[in-house]
Amino acid sequence: MTLSVLSLPVPKGLVPVSPAALPPLDPSFFEPAQSARAWPFEEARKIVKRLEKSGKGEALFETGYGPSGLPHIGTFGEVARTTMVRTAFRLLTRDQIPTRLLCFSDDLDGMRKIPETVPSKEAMEPHLQKPLTAVPDPWTNEYPSFGDHNNAMLRRFLDTFGFDYEFASATEYYRSGKFDTVLRLAAERYDDIMAVMLPTLGAERQATYSPFLPISPISGRVLYVPMKEVDAKNGTVTFADEDGRDTTVPVTGGHVKLQWKPDFGMRWAALGVDFEMFGKDHQTNQTIYDRICAILGGTPPEHYVYELFLDSEGQKISKSKGNGLTIDEWLTYAPTESLGLYMFQKPRVAKRLHFDVIPRAVDEYASFVAAYERQDAAARLENPAFHVHYGNVPKIDMPVTFALLLNLATASNPETPEVMWGYISAYAPGVSAKTHPHLDALVGYAMRYFRDFVKKTYRAPDDVERQALEALSASFAELPADASNEDIQNAALDVARTFERYQDHTKKSPTGGPGVSGDFFQMLYQVLIGQERGPRFGSFAALYGIVNTRRLIADALAGKMVSA
Repeated sequence: MTLSVLSLPVPKGLVPVSPAALPPLDPSFFEPAQSARAWPFEEARKIVKRLEKSGKGEALFETGYGPSGLPHIGTFGEVARTTMVRTAFRLLTRDQIPTRLLCFSDDLDGMRKIPETVPSKEAMEPHLQKPLTAVPDPWTNEYPSFGDHNNAMLRRFLDTFGFDYEFASATEYYRSGKFDTVLRLAAERYDDIMAVMLPTLGAERQATYSPFLPISPISGRVLYVPMKEVDAKNGTVTFADEDGRDTTVPVTGGHVKLQWKPDFGMRWAALGVDFEMFGKDHQTNQTIYDRICAILGGTPPEHYVYELFLDSEGQKISKSKGNGLTIDEWLTYAPTESLGLYMFQKPRVAKRLHFDVIPRAVDEYASFVAAYERQDAAARLENPAFHVHYGNVPKIDMPVTFALLLNLATASNPETPEVMWGYISAYAPGVSAKTHPHLDALVGYAMRYFRDFVKKTYRAPDDVERQALEALSASFAELPADASNEDIQNAALDVARTFERYQDHTKKSPTGGPGVSGDFFQMLYQVLIGQERGPRFGSFAALYGIVNTRRLIADALAGKMVSA
């Protein structure tokens, strides 16, 4: 799927909203939160202890963003997961300690390569190595710079999901003086920072490395050059500029920026960050970030390191390879809540992020929401739905699962949602698109998913399977048209028990005979639906209708499915 640079930040089906205020919390959760075990609470407890020790009256959460590219599925995951921890912290502290979430854009970084998405690479070449906020906007000319354009896309992206956050620009923070005190301290403790950094570098890099990256007064480029002098007293650095002459600039006021590893620690120290999570690819540098933060007078924040996503082959997802799902692609086939659930579950386990995980995530989300209504406050805090919705779980009635909708789409080949709703309304009288808008949205998702991804591979039945299918059709003919899914399922089981192939002698039937092997239902899906497996067959047949299911069997026996 090819996306334009302007289409991706607002995923399909969503409308940007104003930045959200923090939602109110239900006080009935305050007490059970103290013993809640879900991972956001475990992380929040570390922040509570941190603030108790420091006496600080506010908790600052931070996430970082590199505006050289557009926000992506990892951006959503990091802000969503951080918001989950923030919600848990608010509950643990009974919402008595103010919290802030700072989304920090590293937009003073130099543009090291030209993105593939720009209209004219030639026009961008003169701006290589300049700060992203000094590179012209190549797309619309609506924004002062490349960085400003992508920052606007980030804010629009976050607003679309209703996150409560504060946006921060590295360019603004460096130039306004917000980092000046700590940058002067970095000049004073230059040797200490170098002692941390040099052992991590190769010999060639050691010879030229400096934690300070001056911005050339001549070209405006971010320079990777050694320092000839660091004057701690005056807060200046001297280096050879691009014309070869020695140049001295202050470390304050945006005349320099720090290399990205020292920048992490500097920012934590300057802002007093209490919590920041990052991917496993940063884990080896965590000690460096922490040591530099401490050198600059700060206390390193609490960390949470999450695993990276894998593609369908188990390979690490790479933006350059394009081997993973984009957020726009996920939200074309499933609602935001399913993605939120995927982000909540096992963040420290490497998970495959590809199209096949979507249906399961949709149905798991629905099951958690359904369970939430039956749970007490303590159990609700362990329910993923609580964290997906940051404590404000909606009531959703889902009479049909997403897996069933996909199988219905496979069997019926619908051209319009009305066709799907014809089956649903017959199966669940009184249920309509108007009464169940969430289900109506899933109908649209299911049709798109079926159209784009479901590959039907029918096979012809062998002699035993033909006999079983004929017997099944005859049994269904004895059932009333409005038979329940339980009656249909039991009728299918009774048929299967009469065939030795499908008898499971490790199980007992209600009458004491052998149970039924799963091979029977797998055969039904392979022959009738063209899929390896599916949801409970009785539920599918009840939704599709007995008459339609018998017609499906007749077509399979006549060889029409294999030739389709």
